Amino acid sequence: MSEQDYEKIKNQLDRVEKFTLLGAKSIFDIDEAALYTGIKKGTLYTMTMNQKIPYYKPNGKKIYFKREELDDWLTQNRISTKEEIDQKATTFITTKK
Repeated sequence: MSEQDYEKIKNQLDRVEKFTLLGAKSIFDIDEAALYTGIKKGTLYTMTMNQKIPYYKPNGKKIYFKREELDDWLTQNRISTKEEIDQKATTFITTKK
């Protein structure tokens, strides 16, 4: 096995380990939140500064996020499917007559 192959496998195992550990946690630091959400760390810092995402700062320095709140934040502003909109329109038309 070449050194490059070894490094690729090691990197993949490191990623698997990080995601496995995230699955067991309910509180994330900034690095874990970035990995979990796919949002860059700098963007998360900007969002916390502008109070656009819920976070905690227990000692006034390090930032933490609750998984549940990140999930809620990520799934806000749901866009309805075309079928859902059509169904609502049909229901509205039939009940308003």
